[in-house]
Amino acid sequence: MSTFVYMTSCDGCGHCVDICPSDIMHIDPTTRRAYNIEPNFCWECYSCVKACPQNAIDVRGYADFAPMGHSVRVLREEEKGTVSWKIKFRDGREKNFVSPIRTTPWGSIKGPAEYEDPNTQDFATQQLAHEPDALKIDSLPTISRSQFVEGPL
Repeated sequence: MSTFVYMTSCDGCGHCVDICPSDIMHIDPTTRRAYNIEPNFCWECYSCVKACPQNAIDVRGYADFAPMGHSVRVLREEEKGTVSWKIKFRDGREKNFVSPIRTTPWGSIKGPAEYEDPNTQDFATQQLAHEPDALKIDSLPTISRSQFVEGPL
């Protein structure tokens, strides 16, 4: 399933280009409209769909959730902070799903270069980079070996 752009709705703002992790959303230099240069390489992350303020990007659904003859429409509602998915089946039934857009403002998340480099002792721990700071907690919970139960439960 890949994304496609409704050229009549797209205003060429470039939000989809900026957010696409696989770098396949581009702005056509002639029409100044977005387009997917390689639909087969789409990661199906829907970042471009969620980022588009004009609701100009749509997706083709897989048969496992929307069988042949269906339509999938995505609606970004900035004022509500939601993305709504509407699936319409051939027999007229509709299913609606609502998800939050995101919980943090654009640009508020630090990039990898803004963190301190890890020291060599960090490589010997089970923690991921920048934990627990990125989780905004003092420390991660730990389990001691004595808390494990041996044998069948």
